[in-house]
Amino acid sequence: MRWLIALLLSTALARADGEPAGEFDYYVLSLSWSPTYCALEGDARGNPQCDSGAGFGWVLHGLWPQYEQGWPSYCAGTARNPSRAETAAMADIMGSAGSAWHQWNKHGRCTGLSSDNYFALSRRAFAQVVRPEILRKLDRSVTLPAAVIEEAFLRSNPGWQADMVTITCKSGRIQEARICLSRDDLNPRRCGADVIADCRQQDALFEPIR
Repeated sequence: MRWLIALLLSTALARADGEPAGEFDYYVLSLSWSPTYCALEGDARGNPQCDSGAGFGWVLHGLWPQYEQGWPSYCAGTARNPSRAETAAMADIMGSAGSAWHQWNKHGRCTGLSSDNYFALSRRAFAQVVRPEILRKLDRSVTLPAAVIEEAFLRSNPGWQADMVTITCKSGRIQEARICLSRDDLNPRRCGADVIADCRQQDALFEPIR
């Protein structure tokens, strides 16, 4: 019975589809390690982000409105959808226009912003994070503790605390770095309880940029 209650509670916290736009507590800036995405999904989909020589490392997965527990998605709102030109313009940091569209549709609407303002805010949040340069210089795949990736971000961004950034893993690989930001000024802040848990894997695969 306990497992059923826990499942129901986690599902309720995780998704609140159709919530009113503009009602949330803070942002999660999610940065995806492109080689991991490509190995697990992108190659099979033929995503241009994964083309040889594309050179993507940490890409902007999304800027996600977040509650202190859980998050809204697919919110009700009246904002117009972005044009093809708008989503295409985000491909340099999001990998593809399709990724930009999906993030707007699922998360961007929930900010209460127009699509152009949401993408502008996303670009601003992405730009203020220093992605560890040392990780771009790898020339071969390595296995390492996920904590090493977190430490690299902390060293590259003085003033950050460990509870402001979370490293996630998927299928034995380093997947994402998620940075929690204040709603008003995009300053790093402590992550909520459902975001703060880091990957504890000691031998996570980390592949070099293609």
